[in-house]
Amino acid sequence: MSKNSIFLFCITVIMLFSNTAMAAQSTADVPVTKELLTSARQKILGSPKDDVKNAQEYVIGHGDVLSVQVYGEGDMSISTPGATRGGEGGDSLRGGVGGVTVRIDGKISLKNVGDVDAVGFTLTQLADYLKVIFATVYDDPVVTVVLGQSNSQRYTVMGKVGAPGIFYLDYPINLVQVVARCGGFNEWANSELTVVRKNAGDNELFNGNTLKFDYDDFLAGKKLEKNIYLKPDDIVIIH
Repeated sequence: MSKNSIFLFCITVIMLFSNTAMAAQSTADVPVTKELLTSARQKILGSPKDDVKNAQEYVIGHGDVLSVQVYGEGDMSISTPGATRGGEGGDSLRGGVGGVTVRIDGKISLKNVGDVDAVGFTLTQLADYLKVIFATVYDDPVVTVVLGQSNSQRYTVMGKVGAPGIFYLDYPINLVQVVARCGGFNEWANSELTVVRKNAGDNELFNGNTLKFDYDDFLAGKKLEKNIYLKPDDIVIIH
């Protein structure tokens, strides 16, 4: 073999080893087992008895549309095109949003790891949970979870307004804004509203599970604290 041939052979070997050294080492041979999913969930959420969620954080529910990204690897969602359900009332038309939809079984389907739980997590908790799972596939993955569309958190408006119905709780909304969103009072309405909340807790504004709100009082600058923000599953009755 000539000197030139030996030199080219050595250069080729060096390049091959250099490329190999720069490649990320996958651990795809480590299975995403049921035991791993369970232990990761318990680590992030804790035991059911200790599951106290921050009321200011969005909690994922059935029908929500999520985007799941792993930095450097792209979108991990097994897409569900137009994955939305039309709402009733003022939200009867909602644009389709790409992403993965939380199914009725509470799970989402993701590339490389399959079906994983989503319902009950906050967005931060789900990102932490998926980091543990994707670590079986990628080295030190950076996972981002984005809420593409909220379909699980809704409230109901009944009674004497222009457009009663079921509405998505897409953003914080108070009672006065609810009336405006529903087209205002109709000609038979008086100024009184009732809010029915399943879990009112220790909220002193509620009498048991109900709160009375008088729109005329609000306009007069009285009892402004009763103009509360709605929570998922609240029922607002316009008298």
